[in-house]
Amino acid sequence: MVGIEVAGVLGLTILDIDMWAFIRTLESRVSRSNKVWWSLIIIFVPVLGLLLWCFLGPPSRKVERFSG
Repeated sequence: MVGIEVAGVLGLTILDIDMWAFIRTLESRVSRSNKVWWSLIIIFVPVLGLLLWCFLGPPSRKVERFSG
């Protein structure tokens, strides 16, 4: 059985990563309806939603480097 300390740390870690995914979704360049759907999935199904977002979610913004 998992100790209460381990479960608490694991829960906070999942919450932290979900918040990061939620913010990245809102900052993405996809349509507003896609942002809403991904946000709802991440919020209501935290672990599965995070895994789906990692593999199928909105594309990340690419950082363009300036050549000098």
